Amino acid sequence: MISLRSRRLRRLATRRFLRRRRLVTLSLNRQEEADYPPRRARLRPQITDADIRLPGLPAAYDGLRIVHLSDIHHSLLVNLREVERVVELVNECSPDLVALTGDYVTLSAACIWPVARALGRLKAKQGVFAVLGNHDFQVGADAITRALRAQQIQVLRNEHHALRSPAGTLWVLGVDDLWWKEADLAAAQQGIPRGEPKLLLCHNPDIIGLASRSGIDLVLSGHTHGGQIRLPWKWAESVYGRWNVRRRRRFVRGWGQLGGTQIYINRGIGTVWVPLRVACPPEIACLHLRKGLPS
Repeated sequence: MISLRSRRLRRLATRRFLRRRRLVTLSLNRQEEADYPPRRARLRPQITDADIRLPGLPAAYDGLRIVHLSDIHHSLLVNLREVERVVELVNECSPDLVALTGDYVTLSAACIWPVARALGRLKAKQGVFAVLGNHDFQVGADAITRALRAQQIQVLRNEHHALRSPAGTLWVLGVDDLWWKEADLAAAQQGIPRGEPKLLLCHNPDIIGLASRSGIDLVLSGHTHGGQIRLPWKWAESVYGRWNVRRRRRFVRGWGQLGGTQIYINRGIGTVWVPLRVACPPEIACLHLRKGLPS
């Protein structure tokens, strides 16, 4: 027979569990009130519109609309419905090309096929192109590659794809992750005529130095989450703040340029380490390529 004391201890433990679960739920759904209405922050990433000018862009691709996604991190913290909502928002942008720059899952191999099937519903006239990130290699790069390719997503692993038109060619290159020492930009560029415009997908923006020396016109990356948590104090500017300083990273989010190479770093969709974003909302980047000199 259960004593009165035992029943009281059980009720107390249950109340503590429910209170902690509520706090976790509130944390997972925390939002930036200034940007989003209540309870919708994680379902409504910020859509960023930007023009990027490339001097050698063929006339046929002047105005090409690239929708760039990164760092989805499907896991217990980023559920499948959130990913599906992001796919719906991307399709509403009517992209000509979708660029996916890695980290589709976090830790769990069980998330690979569900997120791949969700991303398989992306629609783009010129195709959906993807590269892998460090978390993808941690979970299983080959398994993720198979799952994405089964959904007709072109996974570029140190290789390229040509977008051809009578007016010229735009080359889309993709390399594997830098942290896993699998990136081979020379292999990805092999066979591409010198001087033709090149768009490089690489998860880690640290590729920018090598890309600049290799004549890449535009790099699309993620990995940094844009900082993820950006507080007003200098010592706590972001979750990645000290890490970015230690790595002497010049580019953390948005547009930048090194020499003749431009870069756009997407803030990503998901989160790591802590299930929060502060002053750094998730992002869907809608980039319009224009012919001309960068301003």
